[in-house]
Amino acid sequence: MNVKIEPSWKKVLEGEFKEDYFKKLTGFVKKQYKKGAVFPAPKFIFRAFELTPFDKVKVVILGQDPYHGPGQANGLCFAVGDGVSLPPSLQNIYKEIEKDTGTKPKWKGDLDRWAAQGVLLLNATLTVAARSPGSHQNKGWEQFTDQVIKILSQKRKNLVFLLWGAYAQRKGQVIAGNQGHLILKSPHPSPYSANNGFFGSGHFSQTNIFLTMNGAEQIEW
Repeated sequence: MNVKIEPSWKKVLEGEFKEDYFKKLTGFVKKQYKKGAVFPAPKFIFRAFELTPFDKVKVVILGQDPYHGPGQANGLCFAVGDGVSLPPSLQNIYKEIEKDTGTKPKWKGDLDRWAAQGVLLLNATLTVAARSPGSHQNKGWEQFTDQVIKILSQKRKNLVFLLWGAYAQRKGQVIAGNQGHLILKSPHPSPYSANNGFFGSGHFSQTNIFLTMNGAEQIEW
């Protein structure tokens, strides 16, 4: 796994790539790709960083694992390739956007249009074995993405962090608290929990109000 990452991110994360844990993680991931099917495709592992440079980030959405079915994972949390059936969580996200903002979103799987506007769609674990959820957890990815969140929240101001579900909320504990960030929490958009508070949370309109108040362009959800 050659770490090819967008230059602005490479600058702030360069130290992480030299750490022992990341070297071990690289070795593990390389072996897994040789061993069998792993998602996403290698070129998409760092796609979230490629599409949303460090200095362009306005909003951070945290996921957990990439999708583990063929043709689904594309490097952005909650997203799938266009033409792939929308996962239930993404369907619920779109339902809440429409209810919250009063505008009908584009029901497309690939959320690259969000990423281009400054929404960092970051999974905690950036790879997964086919049909084996959680298979690449506790191998070093979580330490790396914790550092991504920590560095981003320390060096940038007035960001919005959307923490959906208990896992994302635990991970969000590393967010720097003195940089004027807006941290919004709710249950996960999964069908198992969306009715417990994700629906009606108003996170998308609250995000845009906050961005406007801080001189940033709103996100066209």
